[in-house]
Amino acid sequence: CPVFLAPKSSSVAMPPPADIVKVAIEWPGAFPKLMEIDQKKPLSSIIKEVCDGWSLANHDQYALQHADSSNFYITEKNRNEIKNGAILRLTTSPAQNAQQLHERIQSSSMDAKLEALKDLANYSRDVTFAQEFINLDGISLLTQMVESGTERYQKLQKIMKPCFGDMLSFTLTAFVELMDHGIVSWDTFSVAFIKKIASYVNKFASDISILQRSLAILESMVLNSHDLYQKVAQEITIGQLIPHLQGTDQEIQMYTIAVINALFLKAPDDKRQEMANILAQKQLRLIILTHVIRAQRDINNEMAHQLYVLQVLTFNLLEDRMMTKMDPQDQAQRDIIFELRRIAFDAESEPNNSSGNIEKRKSMYTRDYKKLGFINHVNPAMDFTQTPPGMLALDNMLYFAKHHQDAYIRIVLENSSREDKHECPFGRSSIELTKMLCEILKVGELPSETCNDFHPMFFTHDRSFEEFFCICIQLLNKTWKEMRATSEDFNKARKRVMQVVKEQIMRALTTKPSSLDQFKSKLQNLSYTEILKIRQSERMNQEDFQSRPILELKEKIQPEILELIKQQRLNRLVEGTCFRKLNSRRRQDKFWYCRLSPNHKVLHYGDLEESPQGEVPHDSLQDKLPVADIKAVVTGKDCPHMKEKGALKQNKEVLELAFSILYDSSGQLNFIAPDKHEYCVWTDGLNALLGKDMLSDLTRNDLDTLLSMEIKLRLLDLENIQIPDAPPPIPKEPSNYDFVYDCN
Repeated sequence: CPVFLAPKSSSVAMPPPADIVKVAIEWPGAFPKLMEIDQKKPLSSIIKEVCDGWSLANHDQYALQHADSSNFYITEKNRNEIKNGAILRLTTSPAQNAQQLHERIQSSSMDAKLEALKDLANYSRDVTFAQEFINLDGISLLTQMVESGTERYQKLQKIMKPCFGDMLSFTLTAFVELMDHGIVSWDTFSVAFIKKIASYVNKFASDISILQRSLAILESMVLNSHDLYQKVAQEITIGQLIPHLQGTDQEIQMYTIAVINALFLKAPDDKRQEMANILAQKQLRLIILTHVIRAQRDINNEMAHQLYVLQVLTFNLLEDRMMTKMDPQDQAQRDIIFELRRIAFDAESEPNNSSGNIEKRKSMYTRDYKKLGFINHVNPAMDFTQTPPGMLALDNMLYFAKHHQDAYIRIVLENSSREDKHECPFGRSSIELTKMLCEILKVGELPSETCNDFHPMFFTHDRSFEEFFCICIQLLNKTWKEMRATSEDFNKARKRVMQVVKEQIMRALTTKPSSLDQFKSKLQNLSYTEILKIRQSERMNQEDFQSRPILELKEKIQPEILELIKQQRLNRLVEGTCFRKLNSRRRQDKFWYCRLSPNHKVLHYGDLEESPQGEVPHDSLQDKLPVADIKAVVTGKDCPHMKEKGALKQNKEVLELAFSILYDSSGQLNFIAPDKHEYCVWTDGLNALLGKDMLSDLTRNDLDTLLSMEIKLRLLDLENIQIPDAPPPIPKEPSNYDFVYDCN
């Protein structure tokens, strides 16, 4: 068999132009066609060329779509997403497909109708198809089917219940997907449609898919339209939603809490407290604690987010009291202060109202108010005119006095009888503590779209904020004594003590205690002495070793440590991360995964149906981006998707987790990191790939920690040896060099 050798060429083979993409195109019943697509040519010309290759007429009735699970159509807007090696499919145009499905879902055949609705639910995820179907008034058709179709098939439901359930499920799925694109306003729907969807929440409790989609639709209606909120609030009651929380399906529980949160969030201010009272009557907190938080299963991120939102909205009910100043002339409010005094000092009997006794009583009140630790001893009401914390501080003090009476009396009497100037003024401390707790729990702020930081212990008590205060005021009193703070210069002492108390509370909260008792136990282990030890330990890791030789050693080994951090970041990018797509219209997780190739030359990414367990293989990710094509990495407000979402009032947390990769002339890959740690890992890793410095807080912390550890290891042999600040002096030259031995 002869062997033919290619002639040698003096020129090096040039890579294909950037505008040329090599793809495979499929057509049913034919062999796939390999083709080079010129991205500069109009898409219609490319489709005509493909049709001509298979001798297909009317090329304007055809389109190209991705042959992966997404089946998304390729348009002039998204054609830049086509990568080398992609597999495409020639198919009917979006307009043609929408027209056919519009006719098929109205078929008199149940089987044909079911199959058409199934296809519609799948295609509706594509915005290109959705636009064409909506142009045919497809949304109205679906709502009519929901409103009247159930009656039409009521008789068939008994004999064809599975078929009917699937049909309704696909109809609702298609509706949700179509509305998710934001093309049609939510304000256009009738009361009959809302009533029907609300009825499904009760009628189809056993059909998970119908129930899930019905709850998702109700949530979106409430969040996106004030008029629909009012109509939904009339149709659905908390009592109807509660049973769904007592089931075992976490998805249904999550959507149910999402609807409750939406109703809570959109309720007018005067209705919010009323709704909170209803939730308390229905024992929502206890049901969530029993069936969700303490259920024998892990809580996924989406459920954690909804619990966090409910926690924030519940605490936000305190905002009104937090921002209400006390009226010194309001007798009812002044009576609260009288009650605090009465409980603390248990006045045996009030003096008679004679002029002499009135003066005596005023003097006694002034003395007692001083013992209670108020600034204004004559009129303590003036202490509560600052907002925040306003009247909320007084509410907390009264709750503590009534529900933890022994602890309250002990703190007040213990501090009022001290003569060493180390007393902790209860009144002033309570006001400052309430303000600090409101800051920690961000009372009055809207919930973040990405945060899932809920605390189980706040679901264990109906008055969790007040109980939280009661634990913390006792901690403050204990820490004040341990620090031997004085009340002479209260402002100075307050600042020092409050810093320590805040650190104690924050450290205890990070352990996510499951109950208030467990939180209290954590605080007992975080005494002032323990905080000092922790601070000292942390300081040793950051400070010390500031002498010149040590600094020179740090400078010498820092590049080695930075290279180690860089490799760790790149290894994490190779492992990959699952990102969530933010959606402003309804909160339903859509995931995508991105990872770096082992040779660090290509980023692989693609959409996922659900959050993965472990790594996602490269070959299952449809899209690729060569690292060489990356032009820049931008973060925060500079990200294209943050500029697009400006109207949605993206909060600070979302901005802090956003970053984008810019490539080619207008290409972009947008990210919302799951948390701050992943944000730092990815921005560091991408900067390292581009040969730029890693500037994240995580890198600084890792560098400090690793440098400190490395230096300590290298200095183990020098323990207890004092290192001089300056190098030793160089000795004088010897008078002669006769001692030199010549080996030759």
